[in-house]
Amino acid sequence: MATSDTSDPNPEFDTSQPTIARVYDALLGGKDNFAADREGAGLYLKYVPDAGRCAIENRQALVKGVQYLARQAGIDQFLDIGSGLPTQKNTHEAAQDINPNAKVAYVDNDPIVLAHGRALLATNNSTIVVTADLRQPQEILDNPEINDHLDFDRPVALMIVGLHMHFHDDEKPDEWVRTIMNKLVPGSYLFITDFVDTGEPLQKGMERAGLESLGNGWIRTPERIEQHFLGMPLIPPGLDFLARWFPEDPEAEVPAVEDLQPWQRILMAGIAKKEI
Repeated sequence: MATSDTSDPNPEFDTSQPTIARVYDALLGGKDNFAADREGAGLYLKYVPDAGRCAIENRQALVKGVQYLARQAGIDQFLDIGSGLPTQKNTHEAAQDINPNAKVAYVDNDPIVLAHGRALLATNNSTIVVTADLRQPQEILDNPEINDHLDFDRPVALMIVGLHMHFHDDEKPDEWVRTIMNKLVPGSYLFITDFVDTGEPLQKGMERAGLESLGNGWIRTPERIEQHFLGMPLIPPGLDFLARWFPEDPEAEVPAVEDLQPWQRILMAGIAKKEI
């Protein structure tokens, strides 16, 4: 799909309003975005000049997490919600580099993701893209394409990478996650990256950019982010800033928090295992 400055004639494709998926694509330097999305990305860059680097680091964390899940945890099924456009290095590439038979179901509420993703993945029988919304978790679980693609009698990795922060706590996002995790069998995993609030100005700048460009984007304390894992045990090294988070090598020598650049203290990542 070429970058365009005009609205798509398909009424489902409202390109006059920015979406999370396409703003993220713009920040990653992709071409599958529109003028409104680039304006949204511009707001992020206004308040967080290194927002593009944050987006790249988040994508790198996605790859690190998927590599751990596919290689160390032996997971071969991935349910990636709020996946965005399956371009750049993404879940299916990271997983299938390790296990060519790994199955990935991408879920996003942006119909452009569906249209573009299906074209991009037309020859990849192990990966599907469906339009659905985390706010209707039962619809995701009932989706026939997802049920045909994933075997919910076997472990699945639920991925909510860079998305969870966009919902206000009043919407009770933990309940959406709980609905899905309740469906997954023991041995499944929950992988989240989220935007953190430890009181630093640049973190507040990220929140302000989200609220102004997308109308959402609340940051959360580390303690609140941990609650998203629903009491399930976190694998080492636990919840940490992305530059310090290496799940395949939790003993890796990492920089001290105070030595991180301010933009490196905006996102945290963690993976939890469902044991019972």
